[in-house]
This record gives sequence, C-alpha cells and structure tokens, in this order.
Amino acid sequence: MVGEAFLLDKTRQTETITGTPPATAEGLEIDGAPRGPRRRGRLIAAGVAVVALLALGWGVMHHKPATDAAASAKAQAQTVTVIIPTQQSVEATVVASGVIAAKREMPVGIAGEGGRVTSVLVDAGTWVHAGQVLAVVDRSVQVQQVASQAAGVEVQEANARLAQNNLDRARQLVAKGFISKADIDQLTATRDAAVAQVRVARASLGQMRATTARLNILAPADGLVLTRGVEPGQIVSSGSGTLFRMAKDGQLEMQARLAEVDLARMHEGVVATVTPVGTTRTFQGTVWQVAPTIDPNTREGIARIALPFDPALRPGGFASAEIVSGTLSAPILPESAILSDEKGSYVYIVDAADKVVRRPVKIGQVTAKGIIVREGLAGDERVVLRAGGFLNPGDLVRPVISH
Repeated sequence: MVGEAFLLDKTRQTETITGTPPATAEGLEIDGAPRGPRRRGRLIAAGVAVVALLALGWGVMHHKPATDAAASAKAQAQTVTVIIPTQQSVEATVVASGVIAAKREMPVGIAGEGGRVTSVLVDAGTWVHAGQVLAVVDRSVQVQQVASQAAGVEVQEANARLAQNNLDRARQLVAKGFISKADIDQLTATRDAAVAQVRVARASLGQMRATTARLNILAPADGLVLTRGVEPGQIVSSGSGTLFRMAKDGQLEMQARLAEVDLARMHEGVVATVTPVGTTRTFQGTVWQVAPTIDPNTREGIARIALPFDPALRPGGFASAEIVSGTLSAPILPESAILSDEKGSYVYIVDAADKVVRRPVKIGQVTAKGIIVREGLAGDERVVLRAGGFLNPGDLVRPVISH
C-alpha cells in the first residue's frame, strides 16, 4: 500500500535522525507490547483518513455548483401573487336561457263546415273573451236553409192543430153514435203523429241554426290572441288547421333549458328573474313545472317559469333567467384568476415545489364576491391571482400570498 510504505519510510527516517536503531516490526516492543501489529493498524487508519478527505473534497467541489445553480434559478424566478380561495357559502344561482311562450296555448280553428271568410274581427295582441267572434264565414246558403226549415216547422205545427181539432169534433159525435170508438183511436194517432212531426221539424231547425252559428270562429276562453292565420276571402274548412293561437288568460312562461346537474336541483316554487333579450327590464317569476325527462342528445331538461302578462314579454322571443336554487359551498375566485382557451376554463396553481400547474375548472355564475368555481378546486390550493397568461406549466415561481 502506498500510504503504508510512505509512513514506514518516514518512521525509518525519524529513527535514523534520533539515533534509534531500526528494528523489525516483529521484534519491537513499546511499553511491553509488540510494535509490529500496532504500527500496521495506525498505517491502515491513516490511509482510510486520507481517502475520506479526498472523497469529501471531491463532493464539495461538485456539490457547490449544483447548489449555486438551484439558488440562482430560484432567485431569477418571477414573483406571482397567489390566493387561497377556501370554501365559501354562497347563494346557488343557475343561469339559463330559453324562449318565452304561452303557459297554456290554445289553437283555434274552424268548428263548422267552413266556407269563405267574410271578415276577421281581431288581430294578434288583442284581448278577447270566451265566446267572442274572431272571424265570420259567409253563411248566405245556410241562412236560406234555416228559413226553409223554419217554414217547415210552421207547416208541421199547422198540421198538428188540424189533427187536434178533428179529434175534438169526433169526440163530440161519439155520444150521438155518429163516430165509432175505432175512428176516435185513428184520429188520436193522427194527432200524435202530427205533434211528433212538429218536434222533428223544430229539432232540425235548431240543428241548422247551430251549424250556421258554428261558421263563426269563436274564442274558446278569455285570453290573448298570439297569432292570426286567416284573412278575408280565404276559404276555410275543418281541414284548414289552426287559424288563431291564443294564450289562455294571457299567462306566459319561459322555457329555461338547464343542464342535467342543474335540473336536479330545481323544484316547484323556486324564484327566478327573467330578462328578455334586447331589454334591461327584469320580470319576477316562479318555476311551476320541472321536466320529468332529459333530452338524450343535449343532456338538458326544461324548467318552466310562470310569468305575469306584460306587453314587453313577447312569446317566441329569447330570454335569460337567473334561478335561485338554494345555497352551496364552493370556492370563489376573482375574474383575473380564471383563464380560458379552446379546451375550456382553467386556473394556474402553485404546487409544493413552487412550480406552476394548470388545473381545469368548471365555473358557475358571477356573484358580488367573484366567480363561483363549481368543479376543479378543493379550496386549499394556491391559485395564481394575476399574470396567468404569462406563465406556462412547469415554470418555477416565487409565490406571494395576497391578503
């Protein structure tokens, strides 16, 4: 061994200088102990110490640059402001869009045999009452038929009176023996048949009058006329379809389309605020029906919001609604912390190693406190507050918590 030879040589030189004669490792004794084994142990220990010192020096030389590089990278990392949103109790509001429609829409068509329309008495937007005439159909032919049948009733009534007079005279002659009992029975039957013919004629007259009356197109109930699909001169019949559309009692609704998860939190009586497109006016309504089915293609359902009549609410128009569905616990972030791209909404969070991580989120409605994060955050993350657009996943940063 190099270290052992070096130490042995130094020992010999020392003995020569001091005048101590050299001795073999086997023959020397120090304080009564052999010198050979003890010298070998010291030489081995010295060699091990030298190797340890060399290894330590090599480690220090190579570790220092790595430590310096990490410290330099940390010093050069940009400073970002982060917030810890925590879970907050907020009023759960669902924002939805949909169309305004009649709550109970009534299609109105021709009830009679039809004919040529002579006049239309109402237009879209007109309030009408039950039984009010909406349009009149020509009835010149039917009027003559009614007059003819009325005359036929008079003929039958005259025949019935004549039969009754004949029966009365015959009864006066029975006692004198001029009329037999059989003749009386025959005259009674004639009288009864005449009376029955009068009833038949009157029934036919009533039928004709009802048929003629049905030529008019009438309102089936009180309400608002929504559409008018007939004009004077038009030929209509039972196959003409719907001529008018009405909203019963003028009641309207908004058919709000909701995602499946939002529809599950809806129930009757929930308050909603409806804003028609193109106006800033709002209208208060309540959910009166929740769809029992979900569209398999869109995974949406309809919540029907009852609204009072107002001229600003036009059936067929679009509107947005904010529906209050209770309270929930969720993180809330300022708008500056939420980013979006073609993949959807996301935030940047800073992990335990102070590196940036992209986290996809699903956001809810905007409140006075900020934007509700419905999915993606537990509330204890360090979320980048600003400058998220200048960061990339994996960037090393120096986070500073906002207070």
